[in-house]
Amino acid sequence: MPNGDNWQGDVLRDLRGASGPPAAGTGGPPASVPPAPPSAAQASGTERIPAPTQPPAPAPTPTPAPQQAPAPPRPRRPSAPDSRAVVDSVLSGTARRPQRGEPVAVRVTRAVRRIVSSSAAREVAELTRTAEALQQPVTTGRQIAVTSIRGGAGKTTVAALLGTAYAHYRQDPVLLVEADPALGSLPLRLGAETLRWTTADLADIVEPQMSLLDVTGYLVQLPENAWLLPGSQGQIGAMLDTSAYERVMVALRRYFGVTVVDCETLPAEVARVALSASQARVLAAPATLDGVTSTYAVLQWMQGLPRHMIDGTVVVLSSTVARPGIDVEAAAEKLRSTGAGVHILPYDRHLAAGGVLRTELLGRPTRLAATRLAAEVFQLSQKRR
Repeated sequence: MPNGDNWQGDVLRDLRGASGPPAAGTGGPPASVPPAPPSAAQASGTERIPAPTQPPAPAPTPTPAPQQAPAPPRPRRPSAPDSRAVVDSVLSGTARRPQRGEPVAVRVTRAVRRIVSSSAAREVAELTRTAEALQQPVTTGRQIAVTSIRGGAGKTTVAALLGTAYAHYRQDPVLLVEADPALGSLPLRLGAETLRWTTADLADIVEPQMSLLDVTGYLVQLPENAWLLPGSQGQIGAMLDTSAYERVMVALRRYFGVTVVDCETLPAEVARVALSASQARVLAAPATLDGVTSTYAVLQWMQGLPRHMIDGTVVVLSSTVARPGIDVEAAAEKLRSTGAGVHILPYDRHLAAGGVLRTELLGRPTRLAATRLAAEVFQLSQKRR
């Protein structure tokens, strides 16, 4: 019990005993503390009320460090797909021996005419000028988009002819891209045997630090320093969105001097993006009345776009039969009135048969027409930066 005469000392003694350490080596109750000497107030008989004891301030609660959001996982590269044959072995056995673009009688007659006339010298001079135009250096890769209004217009054949011409005349690498994943036939036309990586696959793989050797490891090698990027593996349902197409084209542009893109038919979304992003455009159309009519309507629509769109467009009228049902020259003049260039690709038995394109089997008029077309389209692409 606290002592009434010295209750302050009793309180101090109790507080010290409760908070002090236990006696060394005992572990029992704390040792007693002698009473404090009386203060001056106590000595004079005056009691002084002590200041109230403040409770200890609570320890500050540590603020948890802000947690950083986890870094987004890096996209995983797709696993290497299995190679697939471009043509089934059974179907490839059904193909007949490819024939030349012109009959023997026509070739002999033309050869005799060239001997007895001065056309041979003019032809050589023209080919020299065309070759010089095709061999012009580029500061940045040129992209040329080939499309059509409908299927069966010959756009894949035109794309194959252009890519083959550029690969033959140019020293820098040439790329052919198939942006038509719906069972496109560009690999078949170019003679590819197997396919593995596609345009959609490469969109998740290509990186800025890659070298040309790294990139070509995902492509199909073709003759004369040309490369192919297929759009699918011959399976229905393969899709290609515009973002994937843009990533691939922007990344590959610096590796190849010329890139020819075999697009979907209009008005597909990827085809519209390809036409607007390319430096030159080729519109393939059959040399038929309905083909010319629909192409003329598209050219009229393009006249409402920025001027460079129609100025950088060339129409290719392809004759699928030996005797077309329209006046092809008159139709070409009508199409030229819109401001677009027009080239006529004559009927060629080798092209009409389909299958692998072999330039040595093309008729001479077809080879000359394809070379002129390639030169004009390339010059148009040089005007657009």
